[in-house]
Amino acid sequence: MNQKFRFNRVLLKISGEALKGAQDHGYDAEAVRKVVRQVKKIMDQGVEVALVVGAGNIWRGVMGRSGGMDRVNADYMGMLATVMNALCLRDFFTAAGIPAVVQSAIKMEPIASGINRDAAVKALESGQIFAGGTGSPFFTTDTTAVLRALETDCDAVLKATKVDGVYTADPVKDPSAQRFAELSFDEALARQLKVMDSTAFSMCRDNDLPIIVFNFGEEGSFERILAGDTSAGTIVS
Repeated sequence: MNQKFRFNRVLLKISGEALKGAQDHGYDAEAVRKVVRQVKKIMDQGVEVALVVGAGNIWRGVMGRSGGMDRVNADYMGMLATVMNALCLRDFFTAAGIPAVVQSAIKMEPIASGINRDAAVKALESGQIFAGGTGSPFFTTDTTAVLRALETDCDAVLKATKVDGVYTADPVKDPSAQRFAELSFDEALARQLKVMDSTAFSMCRDNDLPIIVFNFGEEGSFERILAGDTSAGTIVS
């Protein structure tokens, strides 16, 4: 066990929106660099970090479906967008001295290799980015994050959000909402709290994989949550 942090290997799930900064969509170079800086700081201290990124800065399948698109095609478009985000991150990680590797659940040679567990675990010594969702429609990138975390023996899934944990209600809409420092899986289910989508959450519960929800935009929060500071986020276990 890392002497400073409670985990040796984690799966970080970030939204595509984290890459767009103040832009309406696409990429903001400084926003991407901020993500890389925060991850690099943790990796430099000996924690292995795998990464799954969403696609909301480019495409949301729900948007296509609401406009009348076929659900399967809309979801595949979202998976392709995650590959674009992963390639963007890889270039910025490489520029920062981290030789990150991208693996895609959708065949994308020559720009990304296919999912290979042994190669992914080995790549965690430097940096591993998973893309292409699960490779199947009807699953979110939350489910992808949990699946890849389990496959690579991660100690926890860290879900990066815009708020510092799980609340009784949306704290943006309800100022009286109360934050949880820790939750059991059963309590989160009983309260119908939106920690992750139900498939991802069930996989974590069934495999005893902790979920930590925290505000990735807050400077130092990543490091604090790994050190066990429950004021920086909510631990569901």
